[in-house]
Amino acid sequence: MRLLEAHPEYSQRQLSRALGVSLGKAHYLLRALLDKGLVKAQNFQRSERKLGYLYVLTPAGGKRKAQLMRSFLVRKEHEYEQLQREIAELRAQLDSERPTP
Repeated sequence: MRLLEAHPEYSQRQLSRALGVSLGKAHYLLRALLDKGLVKAQNFQRSERKLGYLYVLTPAGGKRKAQLMRSFLVRKEHEYEQLQREIAELRAQLDSERPTP
């Protein structure tokens, strides 16, 4: 959703390249966002002979993006705290195993 928000003019091919997924998967993901009402497609003229779409987050899409970001942040903060505890335990273990002169 961040990519669509930053580049609503991207084609499905450009989205697939930027996300590192196949064109079919990009289409599938985009279709799911459209079906859920989180993104809307607006026609626009990209050149004189080619019709394209502008993919725009809907208000519901913006709200869902914020929820996902909040959930992601909470999960990453939890992982960070776990890593800090594990590092502290490993340091304590190393300190206790150090030979005394």
